[in-house]
Amino acid sequence: MYPFLRKLLFLLPPETAHHLTLRLARWFYPPCLGKRRCKNALEHPFKLFGLSLANPVGLAAGLDKDGKCMDAWFAMGFGFIEVGTVTPKPQSGNPKPRLFRISDQSALINRMGFNNAGVDALVTRLKQRRVPGIVGVNIGKNKETPLIKAVDDYRYCLEKVFPYADYVTVNISSPNTPGLRALQGAEYLDHLLFELMKTRAALEKDVGKHCPLLVKIAPDLNDLELKAMVELFIKHNIDGIIASNTSIDHSAVESSMHAMEQGGLSGKPIFQRAKTMINRLFHLTEGRIPIIAVGGIHSPEQAKAMLGEGASAVQIYTGLIYEGPSLIRKIIRAL
Repeated sequence: MYPFLRKLLFLLPPETAHHLTLRLARWFYPPCLGKRRCKNALEHPFKLFGLSLANPVGLAAGLDKDGKCMDAWFAMGFGFIEVGTVTPKPQSGNPKPRLFRISDQSALINRMGFNNAGVDALVTRLKQRRVPGIVGVNIGKNKETPLIKAVDDYRYCLEKVFPYADYVTVNISSPNTPGLRALQGAEYLDHLLFELMKTRAALEKDVGKHCPLLVKIAPDLNDLELKAMVELFIKHNIDGIIASNTSIDHSAVESSMHAMEQGGLSGKPIFQRAKTMINRLFHLTEGRIPIIAVGGIHSPEQAKAMLGEGASAVQIYTGLIYEGPSLIRKIIRAL
């Protein structure tokens, strides 16, 4: 019934449809359904970062920033989910409208700006979730925090979510927080990773658990920038890379009425760019760092192509919006 439901949702403004979708997800996919699916799926677990995942298909960060539907995503069949991006303090994000559909190309442009209820609200929901499964938390900095103090925001979020997250992703690649992508440069990145890995080591002793630390990067990096980042990932023993975030290159949708809107492009038009990045990363890391592929995956064939380039798992977001929950099961069966 999703094609019919999508027609109705697409009659609404994109952000209104987004919030309605979250409510519908909680109604259609109760926790009891999630528990049954997880129990069955975990008979054949998939290993990643030392974690047991039900399958290698995950929910990308951004769709459920505040973790309102964690149980529902597992009921849909996801093997793991990522909530956030979450920041130390609540923030409303950028002015509306800030989310735009490009339906003829199955794409979105967004400039949401890390709108979220703050890390404390997310921690409360992490404590309350009822369905077992791997949950990653994507962390970022508040808009008003200067870059020289960004590490304080990331450290604060890491400390808050550490006891309840199965892994943590450091988001330094959103195009919608001014200056954030500068953190991908060696000047900031080396210090940021050093401090976060040091904080994690201390937390592991205090809490008594291991929590993999991942970094989410942009698809718009050139070869020299990517090589420099990989060298730092290896230096600091980062557990994984998520590639990639949304793209600021809108040339693939230049004929769209929304092509000139500021923000990150996601969906089918960035698949080839994302796939190329997976290939580059795999060769630069020599397969030593697991990679989660995200970007333009709308079919089982595209998911298989990402794995063929060296990814260990995939995440979907825009593909879920356009194709519906059946995409999860189709990919799992194909893999």
